[in-house]
Amino acid sequence: MFSIPGKQAVKMTDTAARQIARLMAKDGHKGLRIGVKKGGCAGMEYTMDYVDEVDPMDEVVEQEGARVMIAPMAQMFLFGTEIDYEVSLLESGFRFRNPNVTEECGCGESIKFDESLGAPE
Repeated sequence: MFSIPGKQAVKMTDTAARQIARLMAKDGHKGLRIGVKKGGCAGMEYTMDYVDEVDPMDEVVEQEGARVMIAPMAQMFLFGTEIDYEVSLLESGFRFRNPNVTEECGCGESIKFDESLGAPE
């Protein structure tokens, strides 16, 4: 929907691609669907769900055996995002570096987008 020919909607670091490929292989999922929803202290939150069927309206990004699908209503909010997977002493998880975000809460779990993008339902 919001793609630019020759440019992927999101990028994955090598670490994120390996982790997503591991998760896909573990339970035989087709990939991970990422999106955004209302919630959190800054107003929006990222979502990630296992996918067993690819929706034809999803934007599909494949890299090194990993597959990420972007829900249609989230595509304009996630375009240009880099997905990383980080491991620390206290936690591990996916991190989103999103150029469309204007504010984040202190914990980094909740985000706010430029109001010109509108708010997803």
